Amino acid sequence: MTTFDWLSIAIILVCLMLSFFFAGSETALMAFSRARMLRLEKKGNRNAGIVNRLLDQRERLIGALLLGNNAVNIAASSLATSLFLLWFGDVGVIYATIIMTVLVVVFAEVLPKTVAINDPDRIALATSNAIHWVVRLLGPVLIAIEALVRSILRVAGWRVGDDKPVLSAREELRGAVDLLHQEGGVEKHDRDMFGGLLDLRDLTVSDVMIHRTEMITIDAGEPPEDVVKAVLAAPVTRVPLWRDTAENIIGILHAKDLLRAIQAADGDLSKINIAELALPPWFVPDIRPLSEQLKAFRRRKTHFALVVDEYGEVMGLVTLEDILEEIVGDISDEHDVTVTGCKPQPDGSVVVDGAVPIRDLNRLMDWSLPDEDATTIAGLVIHEARAIPEIGQSFTFHGFRFRVLTKERNRITALHVAPLHRKAVAKVA
Repeated sequence: MTTFDWLSIAIILVCLMLSFFFAGSETALMAFSRARMLRLEKKGNRNAGIVNRLLDQRERLIGALLLGNNAVNIAASSLATSLFLLWFGDVGVIYATIIMTVLVVVFAEVLPKTVAINDPDRIALATSNAIHWVVRLLGPVLIAIEALVRSILRVAGWRVGDDKPVLSAREELRGAVDLLHQEGGVEKHDRDMFGGLLDLRDLTVSDVMIHRTEMITIDAGEPPEDVVKAVLAAPVTRVPLWRDTAENIIGILHAKDLLRAIQAADGDLSKINIAELALPPWFVPDIRPLSEQLKAFRRRKTHFALVVDEYGEVMGLVTLEDILEEIVGDISDEHDVTVTGCKPQPDGSVVVDGAVPIRDLNRLMDWSLPDEDATTIAGLVIHEARAIPEIGQSFTFHGFRFRVLTKERNRITALHVAPLHRKAVAKVA
């Protein structure tokens, strides 16, 4: 072989190596963990900063990689074709096509991309400097190509840059956590905590409040002896006081304040003025987002608020614990009363109290029942049935069958909920 032949073979090999480099870099720079790279940049990793800056100009980055990859592939194929024509005549075109196709597909496309996809972060860091210089050197050409592409798209009626992402940043985070949970990298409890944190801005106080029908309240006009007995019997430390009517809340009685008053009176309950011990009630609107209410609790350094509707009527109460439970799950202490809420059955169904919030049931059973139109599971059934059902009635909607088990007057107290497709039911963690 002549010197020209050896030189052509060397150039072809160099082009294939460059193709290997461009293909692997493209895959790595599109598949690396953005969160991990940002964390590395904050720790002072210079290459991580370069990778992040490259991604900020994604259009130009992709253009440089494609331009470089295609240029070296075309150059290698052209040289190989001319070399094989020189060696074998016209039939050399066929030989060159077969050999270069195998070399380009296997060694310059599949192999580097397979390597890069298995360790994208390390490959992205290793190639960042070189790709940065490629983007800078090809800058003028890329600007011209971008302008041409945008012009063609505008002629076709496609306005580049007008479309917004389908998912918000929070939904992308939620999707990433769900994916990690499916792959086994995140436990169900951790996934639920993260989801609860993201949901705080979407939920309102009315979604987590204790309804007024379940509130523990005390008549301020009762004798002090009866008030002390009621406070001691209550499973809570803060009790709303009312006068004349249950809706007229005049204050919040704290058990500690009551104990201090009893000690100051040397145990003589007749000397205690219950109304004077009560703290002023704090009323908050039922439409306030939970994220704002959490900030308000921290700002006022109190853990208890009464919830009112647009007419000023008391709808219930909300505590700091109620909001925290939306993030970390149910919090129980030694004074909590055990209430029958959800009883998962062996067949994947559940017997549930009608007052159980839909969000709690979804979190427990890993379901996705809608909670936009109702807060509790009983409310969902009534909303879908458009009527107050009778005991024994069954309804099918949202992929589940609901059967009314018990009822008190117009309130559904217990339901049996079963998914229609048992195989789709996840195991309870």
